[in-house]
Amino acid sequence: MNLDTQETEVSTSRNQQFCTFFLGEFFFGVNVTQVQEVLRWQPMTGVPLSGSSIQGLINLRGQLVTAVDLRQRLEMPPFEDGHQPMNVVIQRDDGMVSLLVDEICDVVEVHQDSFERVPETVRGVARELVLGAYKLESSLLLILDVERILAFEAA
Repeated sequence: MNLDTQETEVSTSRNQQFCTFFLGEFFFGVNVTQVQEVLRWQPMTGVPLSGSSIQGLINLRGQLVTAVDLRQRLEMPPFEDGHQPMNVVIQRDDGMVSLLVDEICDVVEVHQDSFERVPETVRGVARELVLGAYKLESSLLLILDVERILAFEAA
């Protein structure tokens, strides 16, 4: 195998996997390497004086995990009354955080070369929190920047 062939093999195997979910009608994804696990709705304990994006704390096998209302963070309409959001638990260096979503979907694998910049139609804070998009057969997969989504904690 020569160097040219080796480079081609490396570049053609650059697929990315994303854990996907819905928020309303929008199809989002986060890099699967950031996801610890996905869970059904969990009871939450409110956190006094926390930011509006903090929905509460969930008890995950004895560990407290902050639950972030992703709809609030993206300035989307709130969850409907009685709706029990699902949890995408993200592993960070400083612990775990749960992103509250409407519906968890599959792990989707896409080729890195098909990644596109944030569409011009994405406005507001969502524009800052979306890394880009992948065109799929029947939808547009918006990739979220988890670090930016959770950066409000430091503010």
